Amino acid sequence: MKKILVYGAGAIGGYLGAILTDAGEEVTLVARGAQWEALATRGMILEGPLSGRDKPVRVKVVRPGEEKPPYDLIFVTLKSHQLVGAAQHVRSLGDSHTTFVFPQNGIPWWYFEGLDLPLAGTRLKTLDPEGILSSTFDIRQVVGAIAFKPSDLIAPGRIRLADSETDALILGEVDHQMSPRLEAIAQITTRAGWVGKPVSDIRLSKWTKLLSNAVWNTMGALTQSSATQAVHYEPTKQLAIKMTEEVIALANAVGSNLKADPLALMAASAKRVSLPSSTLQDVRAGRSLELDALINVLLEMGVLTGISTPHLQVVAACANLLNQRICEDKVSFKPQSI
Repeated sequence: MKKILVYGAGAIGGYLGAILTDAGEEVTLVARGAQWEALATRGMILEGPLSGRDKPVRVKVVRPGEEKPPYDLIFVTLKSHQLVGAAQHVRSLGDSHTTFVFPQNGIPWWYFEGLDLPLAGTRLKTLDPEGILSSTFDIRQVVGAIAFKPSDLIAPGRIRLADSETDALILGEVDHQMSPRLEAIAQITTRAGWVGKPVSDIRLSKWTKLLSNAVWNTMGALTQSSATQAVHYEPTKQLAIKMTEEVIALANAVGSNLKADPLALMAASAKRVSLPSSTLQDVRAGRSLELDALINVLLEMGVLTGISTPHLQVVAACANLLNQRICEDKVSFKPQSI
């Protein structure tokens, strides 16, 4: 895996591209607009007690269409709702030997592919409405991933990082096999300073993180709160418990043996670093919200399985209306100094 591409240089993609570059890997980042300009002229600034760097990391950055394919390993670090629009271009940047790593939050578009699961072969229309993703990518070249790295793109080319003992890039094959390429990718990121962890059940790992994302990302977007702030307010804590129970029921209905204690999850959230979620960051920046993979697809799964999701439905309705206002009215909701 000599040539690496990071397609999407936001908080996670920018961090990954910078540390891989700093570790001596042959890596190219794809960015646009102010982010491309900042990286091209100054480099990536990483701020954090452990992950930070003393000076900007000079990265190789190009705009979409300026890449030099084929690449051996492509980290597709776009938000989930951006994948369909970019799919064919991203696929053109590899060949039949390329591995595509998808570290998006939430349920992946390939969830019912590659395994004998309940509802096997079902296309999740919320995530892949016209089947573009499933027809563009060979599922055998896809690796699922989960990014545990609290990060905030606070300005073009400047990322604030909250280092944690749980920081890791979880990696898993769609068919749940432990493969040499998982180990190879894990070694690359671990050498760069972000622990890579291959797992045998990437779907279960996805659900485990979704227990947090489906609740706190959506609630945070609506209330301008971090998970820590929301869990310390009793009414939102009780709502979070109900939402968590519904997520657990959905996971088990589609074949994942998800065992979780909602009260224990609330206690863990109360101790988290108080950073805005990626969804709240998007609200404040006036960007389209990543709701389909975090909560909207759960409503679709509820219909498919017959699981009732009343609390998820209410929060999803409010979050989607907020997203509509952001996209149609071109507004953002930024904190004001008093």
